[in-house]
Amino acid sequence: MKFFRYRRPSIKTILGITKAKKRIKKDLGITAILKPFRWMTNQKRRFKRKIGYESPAGRLVRDGLPRPGGCMVVVGAAGIIVVTVRLLLRT
Repeated sequence: MKFFRYRRPSIKTILGITKAKKRIKKDLGITAILKPFRWMTNQKRRFKRKIGYESPAGRLVRDGLPRPGGCMVVVGAAGIIVVTVRLLLRT
């Protein structure tokens, strides 16, 4: 189990609104009616999990090697802005 959550819970989740809506849908049978429509999405997710699509190795294959110059663009742009501001303030 992870110690920290990836995302913080929404206000609706904290207040229990989401849980109540799910309970109502289940009691009314809406979940059972819509079950066949979720089959294909669940199969895709199961297949991706089986082949390791979201694993670190899978991400490396999809996205390629990390590029070391990615953060340098931000640093370079900030440097250019600082130099420009200093030059403008001198005059």
